[in-house]
Formats: sequence, C-alpha cells, structure tokens
Amino acid sequence: MRKVLWIVLLWLLTCPAFGQNEPLRPRMTSFMIECGAASVADTYLTPIRYHGVDFAITHELMRAMKFDPQRWNMQQRVEVRFADTRNPAKNGVLYSLFVDYSWGMLYRWRPVAGLSLYTGGELQVNLGGIYNMRNSNNPATAKASIEAAWSAMATYSFRIGKLPVTVRYQAVLPVLGALFSPQYGESYYEIFSLGNTAHIVHCAAWHDRFDMLNLLTADLQLGTYALRIGYRNNIKTSYVNRLNTQIFTHAFVLGITGELLQYKRGRQDGMSGAVISAFYND
Repeated sequence: MRKVLWIVLLWLLTCPAFGQNEPLRPRMTSFMIECGAASVADTYLTPIRYHGVDFAITHELMRAMKFDPQRWNMQQRVEVRFADTRNPAKNGVLYSLFVDYSWGMLYRWRPVAGLSLYTGGELQVNLGGIYNMRNSNNPATAKASIEAAWSAMATYSFRIGKLPVTVRYQAVLPVLGALFSPQYGESYYEIFSLGNTAHIVHCAAWHDRFDMLNLLTADLQLGTYALRIGYRNNIKTSYVNRLNTQIFTHAFVLGITGELLQYKRGRQDGMSGAVISAFYND
C-alpha cells in the first residue's frame, strides 16, 4: 500500500498537467536614476532656504500576490537620495542624504481594456540627515520616521505604431506614524551623552508632518526590457518642537525595467498557466 501511495505522489509531482492552473507571476523589476532640483530648509541648522541639485537611485519591485494574483499586488521601493544645495549668497552648503524603504499591497481593478487602477497601503521607513558646512555647533541633524501610507496608482497601456507603451501615475501619501526630532536648540550631545531623551519621538500625522510622492512614468517596451522615462516629485515636511523642515525635489527619471519571466504577450489571464503581470496590461 505504501508503495502505491509513493507512486501516486510521484506521478502527481511529475505529471505535466499538475499545477498548470497556477498562474505564473513575474517580478517587475526596475532600476532608475534621477536628477533634478532640490529645495531644503531646516531651522535646526539655519533659517535660510537652500537650493541646489538632487540625485537619486531607486529600485522598484512589483509582483502579483500568490493568494489572489488577479486582484492583489505587492510593491517594494528602495531609494537613496542625495542633494547638494547652496544658500542665496552661494557661500554656504547644505548636504542631505536619505535612504527610504517601503513595502505595500495594492488592490487592482481593470475597468476597461488597457487600464488598471490600484489602491492600497504601504509601510515606509525613512532614515537620513542634513549637514551644514558652515555650522560649528550643531552642524548636522538626523531624520528618522516610520509611517503607514495610502497609495493610489493608474496604468494605461497602448501602442505608438508597433511600440508598446505603458504610462503610470502614482501618488503616495503617508497618514500616520512616528518620527524623531530633537528639541529646539538641543544638541545631539545632550541627547546621546547626557540622556536627555524627553520629547524626541513624536506622532507623525498631518498636524505636524506632511509628505507626498508623485511619480509619472512611461515605459517604452524594447523587446525583453523597457526604457523608462518620467518625472518624480517628493515633498517632505514637518513642524515639531518649533523646528520647521521642508524638502522639495523635482527630478527627471531614467531607468530600465524588465520582468523576471519571459512570456508571450497577449495570453489571457484566465487561461491555464497564464502569466499575470502586476504592472503591464496584457
């Protein structure tokens, strides 16, 4: 009897028809570089607003979820952003460096052919700092936050001649979380050496913090991979402990995008063994 069970199990695992109804879920992976303009103001370091250039490298991953691939998708972003800004007199420099990570889930609708609408939530972790070259006391300030955010996205696929194109607009708006901020006039020596840690962690909500991401991209399908061009706008603001921070960036996006699995476009998602892309509208 045991031999019969092993034979049946082996047949199920090796049979070509076994698991053919489970769809393939390629990973949509993109690497992007960004270059643009930055505006930075942080009253812990200086009352003056600085302007300059902004650079970033971003990795994005999207994939249909296994439990309901037709409707639910995951999205992950890792971003490293650096800005070199100057004061109006051009005799002072602010450097800022941030590393942002987010992971979220999006529910997908397909109201008409070629169009997908997404909405959902994500968790964001943000770490970074700003350094003022002119300050001897308190030359730098650290930034850290963790937040839950609402995300909405729309993609539309069409053709320009024989060239497949997918355009995307996405907005991400943090809603609630926690952030770190020193007290007004408090040095980091007082926090970390003397242990003055009162009132350095705050609730992050719209009354004291407003962040927003706006991302517009167009993917030009060039065989297996796609060329991505676009525009990105980042807004990071907070007003905590009488300290005002405002960081605005506008950047041109250039990247390359591909899917881990190669498949023939035009297959229907309802077919046995169909390929379900989390981003493209086939």
